[in-house]
Amino acid sequence: MFCDELKIKVVAGDGGKGAVSFRKEKYVPKGGPDGGDGGGGGNIILRANTNLNTLSHLTNGKVYKAECGGAGRKKNMTGKTAEDYIIEVPVGTIISNADKSEILADLQKIGEQVQIAKGGKGGMGNAHFVSSVHQAPKFAEYGEPGEIREITLELKMVADVGLIGLPSVGKSTLISVISNAKPKIAEYHFTTLVPNLGVVNMYKFGGNANDSFVVADIPGLIEGASEGKGLGHQFLKHITRTKLLVHIIDPLFGDTEKNYKTINLELKKFSKELAKREQIVVLNKIDLLNEKDLEEKIKEIKKVSKKTKIFPISGATHEGLQPLLFEMTKKLKKIKLKEKTSPSEKTEMHVLKPHLEKVRFEIEKIIKKKDHKIYRIVGKRIEQLIVMTDMSNIEGVERIYHYLEKLGIKKAIEKAGATFGDILRIKGKDIPYRK
Repeated sequence: MFCDELKIKVVAGDGGKGAVSFRKEKYVPKGGPDGGDGGGGGNIILRANTNLNTLSHLTNGKVYKAECGGAGRKKNMTGKTAEDYIIEVPVGTIISNADKSEILADLQKIGEQVQIAKGGKGGMGNAHFVSSVHQAPKFAEYGEPGEIREITLELKMVADVGLIGLPSVGKSTLISVISNAKPKIAEYHFTTLVPNLGVVNMYKFGGNANDSFVVADIPGLIEGASEGKGLGHQFLKHITRTKLLVHIIDPLFGDTEKNYKTINLELKKFSKELAKREQIVVLNKIDLLNEKDLEEKIKEIKKVSKKTKIFPISGATHEGLQPLLFEMTKKLKKIKLKEKTSPSEKTEMHVLKPHLEKVRFEIEKIIKKKDHKIYRIVGKRIEQLIVMTDMSNIEGVERIYHYLEKLGIKKAIEKAGATFGDILRIKGKDIPYRK
């Protein structure tokens, strides 16, 4: 099964809980706090893997969850930090949020990876909260919950050259003889249901090994492909990543001129930029034509393609392959040189980093009740403190009040008219306002 787009849910691991513990040595005042910190939760990481060419190994809608950090222990022992959960995806995978309104990452290189959900911070043990006036704290933090995110994965294969054409023109045969790809080949339409990638080693064809390139066999397009007919719409997007297109024509099937126009019209309908992409026109299966018919077919294509050079080849007998491959290499060099010399557009990729956001807090909403007001407060640091605090612990609650003042929240709500009996609602928890 070929799968090039799906949604999954990722859940980073929660941080481990901090420990409340006291030493038992004879001469240590009040036992001395020695509760260790909790370990950090595992992150969710997506990594590009060259051995994959579909997303079908991932289940649509499945939840991928990292391990939680270990709890802190006595004697200041820190809990185990959980290992990251690595999800392997094909090179060329675009990672977006659930509704695809924002691109989070675009993995175009082998081994490239992105942390898509951050594991929770481990809670601090009571040894952290000792002070000159509070020598025996009976309070430790909960671990911070890991990030939860629904993401969309979309595969756009990365290749230097894309082989395009109607079904059964010989794309699979060609990629099998010029590269290391092993596609399914048969004498019927839509044999290729999955785009195939292969590496062309130019040294084998009398060229320089450093000029080797990656070629993709794109499943056959048909008229109406840009509107979703056949298999074309599903695979047209894979062509957008290629630098050069090789348009293969079967001279024995239908109207040669019409066939050429059909493919280019579908490219234009799908993307005007794609229609302008550099093309090499190839006339395949010449082993089945006599010299006169071959000349006629070349003339027909030149009328509509405006190409001064058409490459006649035979994938079956390997005739004409060397000139074609050297032409591909020549054009790729020019394209890559142009890419280096022309100013590149820098696309700013926004990956959410909630722990690094600078906004301290915000009074999101004031809800007026009959005899009091509710101040709904949002802010990364105060929300983090709330979820990591045991609100049934008096010392923990006192720490929250301390931070309400330290972060300026208390001053802000007083300026907004807070009075006795009002409530602060943070992360779903209600805290009574007090002066």
